[in-house]
Amino acid sequence: MNFNEYQEKARRTAIYPGKDSNYIYPTLGLVGEAGEVAEKVKKIIRDENGIVSREKKEEIKKELGDVLWYIANLAYELDIKLEEIAQGNIEKLFSRVERNKVHGDGDNR
Repeated sequence: MNFNEYQEKARRTAIYPGKDSNYIYPTLGLVGEAGEVAEKVKKIIRDENGIVSREKKEEIKKELGDVLWYIANLAYELDIKLEEIAQGNIEKLFSRVERNKVHGDGDNR
């Protein structure tokens, strides 16, 4: 499955207020799910000495899937293809590598 196929399939499962004209809902969901990923990693550091068990990896994998779902639906609300996001990001990162600008800060380095 490619990114655009995923986005279309994810969209068929989307049920939320103002769907098709509500970018706020998937934005808030994205932040919440990303927080859940961070919380699971934090607890691995705190409770498991940083060792990621198979069980914890599966839990994180599910949360990452939820993050991807919200990204796909936020992008859909903004009329952006997921494939376009992925391609643009890779081009940006490779450009930074080629120009030796991986380190540092700022969006336009």
